[in-house]
Amino acid sequence: MDQTLLAHLRTLDGIKLREQAPLSEYTRFAIGGPADLLVDATTEAALIAALAAIRDAKVPLEVIGDGTNLIVADDGYRGAIVRYRASGIAIDGTRVRVEAGTPLQALVDATIEHGLAGVHTMTGIPGSVGAAIYGNAGAYGRSISQSVIEVRSCDGATIEVRSNRECHFQYRESVFKKNKRWIILSAELQLEGGDADELRGKADGIRKIRDEKYPPAMRCAGSIFKNLVLAELDSGVQVHVPAGVVREGKVPAAWFLDESGVKGMRIGGIHVAAYHANLIYNAGGGTAAELCQVIAHCKARVHERFGLILEEEVQYIGLKQPIL
Repeated sequence: MDQTLLAHLRTLDGIKLREQAPLSEYTRFAIGGPADLLVDATTEAALIAALAAIRDAKVPLEVIGDGTNLIVADDGYRGAIVRYRASGIAIDGTRVRVEAGTPLQALVDATIEHGLAGVHTMTGIPGSVGAAIYGNAGAYGRSISQSVIEVRSCDGATIEVRSNRECHFQYRESVFKKNKRWIILSAELQLEGGDADELRGKADGIRKIRDEKYPPAMRCAGSIFKNLVLAELDSGVQVHVPAGVVREGKVPAAWFLDESGVKGMRIGGIHVAAYHANLIYNAGGGTAAELCQVIAHCKARVHERFGLILEEEVQYIGLKQPIL
């Protein structure tokens, strides 16, 4: 690692550094080798200064959230991994301003406490608010984009504010996913009034189902593959999909995987759950190489059976996306 860069970063307020940081400690899969440098920024100023310094030094750079949806190479990452850790929630009536580093669960709990509906269905989804906006996370008929008014982001030099429309939200997509230099700083949300007790009851019910499907201690990223929009499927595929499996116009990727016979598959320490074909987890000692093999095998089986190419929800650091 560039010693001049390290010396400069150490002079910045709001920055914490760790050299040779084992990324297996920062990902939910518990997989990944060391990063040359892990940089945690706790303020906007610190983040902007750190990004500028790293880019000026021409050191490879990746910005991540809480690592809940990442597959990191077994060899790690030769460069700097940056995390934006600023956390805070300000509520004014039905308007909510939230910092990107805030845990999504903290936002869910705070809004329920204030009797605000809109993100309560996302209870139990791990990760930060910034990552949720980046991937347009959602559950039970709601996506976070439905509550977003505007998003503040920076590219390491300037701060920009984008309206909901300018964020180009789609199913599990946003403009930030396509322009990784634009780092989300905060967001303004518009929620709806509701009864706090009723919202808590609904959230607790959702949390119970989620924890049974994805136990909090399980080394996984939740669902691996995106669900598919029924209307976008070829008519030859649509005809095979039972009406009973379609939810809000989408066909669960798990249905295609189940029909392709991947449940219970294992390669080394990486398993496909026997009860949920779209759940791949590290049973212990799993590697990124094995995980990518399982993902590639699942994609190939679905392609052979239906002619479809499933798209992952997970993101990759230090390695390429598995192909058929």
